[in-house]
Amino acid sequence: MEGSDRSTQNPGDDRTRTHTPTRLATQDTALTPSLADLRDHLVTHLDPAARTWLDHALDEAAAHPGIHGPISVWELRLAEAGRRCGAAHADAARVLILDAARAGTDALTRVYFQGTADERRAVLHALPHLVSGPGALPLIEDALRTNDTRLLSAAVGPYAARHLSAHAWRHAVLKCLFTGVPVDDVADLSRRAAGDGELARMLGDYAAERTAAGRTVPEDLHRVLELTESESVTPAPVTDHPHGKES
Repeated sequence: MEGSDRSTQNPGDDRTRTHTPTRLATQDTALTPSLADLRDHLVTHLDPAARTWLDHALDEAAAHPGIHGPISVWELRLAEAGRRCGAAHADAARVLILDAARAGTDALTRVYFQGTADERRAVLHALPHLVSGPGALPLIEDALRTNDTRLLSAAVGPYAARHLSAHAWRHAVLKCLFTGVPVDDVADLSRRAAGDGELARMLGDYAAERTAAGRTVPEDLHRVLELTESESVTPAPVTDHPHGKES
């Protein structure tokens, strides 16, 4: 069974335990929904048939975790989630299934590279919940090489904020500007951009290129540039791991 980078907490506990949403390092960073928050949202918004399907899918995943054979039963449920729960709720349902299956880095990597774009996005959303160390960075790096804006938006979430190197993170911010992904989607943007002179230089070069070509400079670029002029801060130690495991 996988999960060497996971807590030993029983994933089923998230269905009944009340979690307090935790904040990343800075006050202006949005709350990261806990697994219990996702579960409560689905219970509230899914119709009875979809809720019954999700309960069954989570029970199956918890009973048969890890990777088994060419494809595990919970991987089949990931593929069904859009049809069963609807596009608006499929991401959350898939994240919960991945958690119930105790998917470690190997399983997440398999789902990411063998799955559809929707399943890849769900894996990226699941990373801050399921992987405490930098072992899943290759998935973030792969997503950042695409031009799929929904994948890019998921890739610049809390996991990237915690683990991407300064060089890779700066290029991720620029990729968002290139492709039109709102910088509001970049987790922990204010803290990581603060006092970053190299990011400021890169933003200035990009703005000059666009101006020389007669193109408008994205408003988001000016917003990030202003952040680089603020003082760099060292955040207090925090954890946003659903099982209390610091990353």
